[in-house]
Amino acid sequence: MNHKLVKTLALGSLLAFGFSNAQNKPKVVLDNFFNNEKRENKETKALESWHYTWNDTTNGGFSILGELFRKQGAEINTLTTAPSKSDLKNANIYIIVDPDIDKEAYGGKANLMDAKSIKNIENWVKKGGVLVLLSNDKGNSEFEHFNKLAEKFGIHFNDDSINRLKGREFEKGAVYVRPGNEVFSELKLYMKEVSTISVKSPAKPLLHAENQVIGAIAKVGKGTVFALDDPWCYNEYIDGKKLTEDFSNYEGTEEWVKWLLKQSSKN
Repeated sequence: MNHKLVKTLALGSLLAFGFSNAQNKPKVVLDNFFNNEKRENKETKALESWHYTWNDTTNGGFSILGELFRKQGAEINTLTTAPSKSDLKNANIYIIVDPDIDKEAYGGKANLMDAKSIKNIENWVKKGGVLVLLSNDKGNSEFEHFNKLAEKFGIHFNDDSINRLKGREFEKGAVYVRPGNEVFSELKLYMKEVSTISVKSPAKPLLHAENQVIGAIAKVGKGTVFALDDPWCYNEYIDGKKLTEDFSNYEGTEEWVKWLLKQSSKN
């Protein structure tokens, strides 16, 4: 696939949607509170958010993911505070990625998932919200407090790490989508250094690696929860520059985006 062409088409779609009524667009909100990494801009010297953010065009950013949501007619936003009822009321999809441990967080102290945020998110999902929880593996993500939220939906992120590899041993990071998957077609995806998931009702397994569950979905009230133990759709692995051609992370991300938006449109 020519990803340069795809990115150009996505920009064209964005420009076209710019003339539509923003009120009618599904709103995708990305957390920048529980994941709150900052660095100094080399040119301006100002502190800026990076790592799994819409504006980050480097390998660890979500700029291409943002383009895919926009291509499908969505509006993307960032939430820099803990989610209030009013914040979530204005969101169709809320994405929390790689909650910080202290060594990663700005100021050296992570913003941890708290009881009020959990209650607000749980009630929002029950009313029809689509929640995306993307964790990381052992040593790279906060588990204890994040799990207090995930467990409300039958999901528990395990503090471990599988699909480990060195260098360009890409095949060791392969995740094969099984036939009949609710979200993805039968693709070969790349997800390295992933933690596993324990699942109980109402959640059900969605993806596997090394014969263990790494992805799950749950239907709760009118809403949907999607959980995966890897921030797998960042620029480095969907821009077509690094992975071998037999991996389909870009195509998988596109299918995932469409599925998430479809869930939000049901309410």
